[in-house]
Amino acid sequence: MRYLQLLNGDKIPALGLGTYLSPPDQVERAILSALDAGYRHIDCASIYGNEREIGVALRKAFKQYPREELWITSKLWCDAHKPDDVLPALTRTLENLGLDYLDLYLIHWPVALKSGVDFPQKPDDYLTLEEVPLRDTWRAMEHCADKEIVRNIGVSNFSIKKLTALLRIAAIPPAVNQIEMHPYQQQQAQVAFARKHNIILTAYRPLASIGTPIKTTDGCNPPPLLNHPLIMTIASKHNCTTAQVLLAWLLQQGVVAIPKSVHPERIQENFKALDVCLDRNDMIAIKELDIGARIIDGTTFTGHNSPYTLENIWDGEC
Repeated sequence: MRYLQLLNGDKIPALGLGTYLSPPDQVERAILSALDAGYRHIDCASIYGNEREIGVALRKAFKQYPREELWITSKLWCDAHKPDDVLPALTRTLENLGLDYLDLYLIHWPVALKSGVDFPQKPDDYLTLEEVPLRDTWRAMEHCADKEIVRNIGVSNFSIKKLTALLRIAAIPPAVNQIEMHPYQQQQAQVAFARKHNIILTAYRPLASIGTPIKTTDGCNPPPLLNHPLIMTIASKHNCTTAQVLLAWLLQQGVVAIPKSVHPERIQENFKALDVCLDRNDMIAIKELDIGARIIDGTTFTGHNSPYTLENIWDGEC
């Protein structure tokens, strides 16, 4: 396994197993297969609806793997941004996962919803960032870190503008920003900002998607990255799969990748991306694929007379 070092000295495994959309009845097998393959990093979130089942898998895993060898990430959902709600939300996640502490806890989105709202269905479901400022949520996250029930805290889906504002007031700087990242959405400004401020980037949707349309501003319809001619050519050159090329592209930039799968053979295949070494020409060629396209664009939070728009969620970042 390859590791990246955080500011406090902790080392995060560079390749992890994502659990978004992993069915509760399949996620246990996925996690145990991943650990057997060599993974030591499991990425979770309360909104995924499968943390109890992940907890069952972890309890089985701890019979073979010491807790300190594993890295477990989870995320604070948007309905628990009020400072008094942060610690109870973390406590519920720890109970569901059967853990005494998390290695990393992230603010999932820079969007606030009323307590008990999973996804907004009406105008009254929203809270504005004036009503619940991100700085107040962050201070509550810092309090959780001070209680030593989470070793590191960070954010997800935060723009550079929001990260900059957070850094100005943070007693504990965010260790990680988890963002969508793949060759169609290369996040070059985020990569530069993260390096400057010693923030680790974690890439979700690292393989993009076969089934979900890529959303572009100009309405173009690019092919799935796993079937892209360039990626297929590079895979053939290195005698590997297209998924391994996409993961290696991230790993060689010092970005953590968390591909999701519930299939043991695919999980093992993805892990072998650690052995793939792309050359300079490969990296240059892949750079040309960037079209600023998102799969997860935040539209979920922009309906029903929402105070949130794509512009104010992303602050103009593509």
